[in-house]
Amino acid sequence: MKEFTYTITDEQGIHARPAGLLVKEAAGFASAITIEKDGKKVDAKRILGVMGLGAKKGAEITLRAEGEDEDAAIEKLSAFLQENL
Repeated sequence: MKEFTYTITDEQGIHARPAGLLVKEAAGFASAITIEKDGKKVDAKRILGVMGLGAKKGAEITLRAEGEDEDAAIEKLSAFLQENL
């Protein structure tokens, strides 16, 4: 299992557009990918779960990937977070 912790810097937090793009990116991997915020863990491949986190600016989230392509998943998704959120 690989993980990456990130603090949201976008003024609007994780809103509809970046959440949709994040889910689309995560769906491209075979690994199980989750996002956790304040003890709540959701499937990063499900838009309602990601939106339900309510991650605002300053929130710390942890992205975890477990599976055959976990290294590639964390590399790509951590870059996505840094560029978009």
